[in-house]
Amino acid sequence: MTAQQTSTSKEPEKMPGALPLIGNMLKFGKNPYEYMSLLRSKLGEIGEFRLFHQQMILLTGPEGNEAFFRAPDDQLDQNEAYKVMTPIFGKGVVFDAPPHIKDQQLKMLMPVLRDKPMRTYSKIIVQEVEEAVKDWGESGEVDLLEFMKQLTIYTSSHCLLGNEFRYELNEEFSRLYHDLEKGMHPIAFIFPYLPIPILRRRDKARIRLQELVTEIIEKRAQKTEKSDDAFQMLIDTRYEDGSPLSPHEITGLLIGTLFAGHHTTAGTAAWITLELARNPKEMDRVLEEFDTLYGHDGEVTFQSLREIPFFERVIKEVLRIHPPLIMLIRKVAKDLHFKDYVIKAGKYVCVSPRVSHRIPEIFPDPEKFDPDRFTKERQEDATPFSWVAFGGGRHKCSGNAFAMLQLKAIYAILLRRYKFELVDPPESYQDDYTEMVVQPGSPCMVRYSKRDNIQQTEVESKKAAEETVSKQNCFKVDVDYDLCQGHANCMAEAAEIFQVDDKGMLTVLQETPDNTLLKKAQAAAQYCPTGAIKIKQD
Repeated sequence: MTAQQTSTSKEPEKMPGALPLIGNMLKFGKNPYEYMSLLRSKLGEIGEFRLFHQQMILLTGPEGNEAFFRAPDDQLDQNEAYKVMTPIFGKGVVFDAPPHIKDQQLKMLMPVLRDKPMRTYSKIIVQEVEEAVKDWGESGEVDLLEFMKQLTIYTSSHCLLGNEFRYELNEEFSRLYHDLEKGMHPIAFIFPYLPIPILRRRDKARIRLQELVTEIIEKRAQKTEKSDDAFQMLIDTRYEDGSPLSPHEITGLLIGTLFAGHHTTAGTAAWITLELARNPKEMDRVLEEFDTLYGHDGEVTFQSLREIPFFERVIKEVLRIHPPLIMLIRKVAKDLHFKDYVIKAGKYVCVSPRVSHRIPEIFPDPEKFDPDRFTKERQEDATPFSWVAFGGGRHKCSGNAFAMLQLKAIYAILLRRYKFELVDPPESYQDDYTEMVVQPGSPCMVRYSKRDNIQQTEVESKKAAEETVSKQNCFKVDVDYDLCQGHANCMAEAAEIFQVDDKGMLTVLQETPDNTLLKKAQAAAQYCPTGAIKIKQD
């Protein structure tokens, strides 16, 4: 919670040990998580450190996270903080665009991540997984991280970008995307145009990708039938003044679309296998859930992927322990007041999901892998902004729903086909902090063996006695519009209550609906990717 300015406002304490010119960069660069954890232990939920010339304020814990994520854009500026993305997305695209243009561009990306197209993606992902493992045989070893990187680039490009990227350009596109992703090196956050090999490869990849995009635009213009993918959507879309996107802008937004769907998923996918292999009892529970629902050959559908609550908790616990982003950053455009402190304009403020996720007062025994933290009985994440793996507020990751769908669909096939065990000692699998997107260290070897004789468990369906449904208004729909991103999942679940227009604007048609709509309203709240909907019962 952000406090009002008072006469007693003070500046945050500074971490000792800053060196001339480089500040605290040496210790931070060695292991950012350990350094930020040390800062919290020494200074509390707010403290300052310096990376070269940049003064950084770290906020941790639910209240610090909320102050960060709920601050308006004219106070905490994303654009200035993420200049590292300008060479990747392109000049004038997203973080380098003026606010009114950036807002329009981000809205252009939303339709492909909304509920209706999402319902078609599970079949595509299943197809890609089956293709990826068709030559695995009865048993063997695989570098899990490299496998997941390749698989998720195929699933994401197939679902989000279109057939040209998946089938015609798959090898070259994968290489170009890899070079772009490597361009998110920690040093690039400080010096985005430093003339070093990894950043030169980034720039060459961006130029070549725009050439490929321009060629595809020209080919598509010759066709009579239009595709229904994100690429075609960006070709056809228009700014509010009626002007089309340029090939330069389309290239940047396609990269943005893929980052939303793939950028952090490969590492999370790998950690799911690693943590389940480290915790055999939890692996058995996942297998039982999948086998009960699907058997050996049961169809994986959008709806069935909603019916695996334990595996959803597994994903959430993996993201608690291994959030992909080291930290999220904003530049302070106007003084930010937090409790008794003032963070001066011109400084940078950041939050670290990994540090916040290991606060024992919120998540007891935080190093333990325990998916049941998130059961209704325990709800250790009940405090708002305590679990922030996908960020929070109006800028919560727009690709989080696709990422969850992708992970569930991948494992609905993988874990029914194969058993997995670790090749190396469990403690040897550690996070790699040399890049801004944290993944398991490479190589990441696991051993697989084929599963046979999977039996679908008979589940007794107990019919509850029919209850007389009252039509009395006994619940209220509460929407935090600051969190809503226009995914339209709510409208798909309860069109009688929610309406989302083509621009992603939500209207609540009934704030106190009849009790007959309670289950639909609860489903809308449950499947809202940003948690913007709450159902309050009398």
